[in-house]
Amino acid sequence: MAMDIRKIKKLIELLEESNLAELEIREGEETVRLSRWPKNLPVATTPMPSPIQAQVVPAVPMAGVPATADPAPTGKPAEPQYEGQVVRSPMVGTYYGASAPGAAPFIKIGQQIKVGDTLGIIEAMKMFNPIESEVAGTIVKILVENGQPVEFDEPLVVVQ
Repeated sequence: MAMDIRKIKKLIELLEESNLAELEIREGEETVRLSRWPKNLPVATTPMPSPIQAQVVPAVPMAGVPATADPAPTGKPAEPQYEGQVVRSPMVGTYYGASAPGAAPFIKIGQQIKVGDTLGIIEAMKMFNPIESEVAGTIVKILVENGQPVEFDEPLVVVQ
């Protein structure tokens, strides 16, 4: 059964409103991949009037196509180096530093944390996912703001 076109349109709207370059969603055996920049794919696609290109592809790997990661894009600025351990986002979504508007933040600079402490919440697909620390130490830098969209593997917090 094909993925609902209304869901695909909503995903396109979300991508256009965010600063994300690419979004991939799997539902059953189908995958929808949305990208602001078209890639040279072996599957023929029809150009869309928007700079976003949508393509539904089977989740099963294609025979003869190596399963390698895309090469790193050239021209991407080098990530700054931080003193301490960097906690990264495990998913794409919107970061929230508190449990509700007006509530006390989960973390503050200078705060001691231990493994399992909540560092924030990432909302993804209308689900709120607590982000727990995998390290113990002192918060020295918070790299994201409340309500900011985050990408997978984006640095969130620096702990020493």
